[in-house]
Amino acid sequence: MTETLKGIKVLDLTRVLAGPYCSMILGDLGAAVIKVEAPGGSDETRKWGPPFKEGVSAYYLCANRNKKSLTVNLKSKQGKEIIRKLVRQSDVVLHNFKTGTMERLGLDYLQLKTINPQLIYCSITGFGETGPYKHLPGYDFIIQAMSGLMSITGDDVSGPQKLGVAITDILTGLYACIGIQAALLERTQSGIGQKIDLSLYDSAVSSLINIGSNYLMSGRVPERLGNHHANIVPYQTFHSADGKMVVAVGNDTQFASLCMVIEAPELAADPRFHTNPDRVAHRTLLAEILQEAFVKRTTGYWKEKCQAANIPFGAIQTVEDVVKDEQLKAREMFVSADHPKAGEIQMIGSPLKLSRTPIEVKRHPPEPGEHTEEILQALGYEKKIIEQLRNKNTI
Repeated sequence: MTETLKGIKVLDLTRVLAGPYCSMILGDLGAAVIKVEAPGGSDETRKWGPPFKEGVSAYYLCANRNKKSLTVNLKSKQGKEIIRKLVRQSDVVLHNFKTGTMERLGLDYLQLKTINPQLIYCSITGFGETGPYKHLPGYDFIIQAMSGLMSITGDDVSGPQKLGVAITDILTGLYACIGIQAALLERTQSGIGQKIDLSLYDSAVSSLINIGSNYLMSGRVPERLGNHHANIVPYQTFHSADGKMVVAVGNDTQFASLCMVIEAPELAADPRFHTNPDRVAHRTLLAEILQEAFVKRTTGYWKEKCQAANIPFGAIQTVEDVVKDEQLKAREMFVSADHPKAGEIQMIGSPLKLSRTPIEVKRHPPEPGEHTEEILQALGYEKKIIEQLRNKNTI
């Protein structure tokens, strides 16, 4: 079975989430990924928990499958030489050190491209490698605050809220994956590589999409709307008789159908609610009318009725509910692998469903240095030399 990125070699010097998430996707697609850490393991997520399984962090497991692990001291002369040898045969170098660190190590793009002119070099930092914030460290929580995302998340009671996952890390990881693949594609025409300068801050701001556009067009600072939508009504959560649910009406036809479902067809003709701009202008009144209807029946009842009428609807599910969801089981969105220390582990699968080159979990998230000897032997290092490097804490 072939793989989409078969033959592409990735040298991954990242840790925590944005970079490892990117390299995991590349690994899922068939690239040969070498995860580089300091001797003993330096990815902080290895210690983030609980939960742990036999000492292995669930957080670490979420973003590190389909990789091999090499431990090397980047500050040592011999360690740098190992990296340079790997660079000569790599297609991609990915790192998320602070701006200036790779230059100090002598492993920046300008130096590495002299070794390998075809190299794609992707730098992930908090604020990018230019501008007045370039030397500041970047953490998802801080970026969510600064980017405007928290200012539009939550409501007047909760105040600004972060999203429940490190969304700016995930977005940056996805952008890194897109940029790397685009650069690899361009390389087939030019024959040379290039550098990609990505920041969490830029990626987070790009996610403002319609909310950012609303401000740029109107000059009005967006307000927190909780589970309401700034431009569409009704598009929010409602209480049913036994829980909470989401109704997302995207057009006037769907609204007319919803009025039929709640047995109030006259609402669709009401001039206060006839078009979406009308409904936005009278959102509070309409929400009250709909809530009065929804609370009389169960979530299951409204799910059946709305789905039959092609009205976008979703019950608010817990993660436990999600794992048990038959649709996700059918889509193979939860996968397992055998881990040498933790035993059988469960992981969230890939959403990428490719017809000819399906994604497989070929390797468990590796232990620190699990493949160091194998990788060094492939570079031509003899066992005696490898043992000497280990004794010097170089690997």
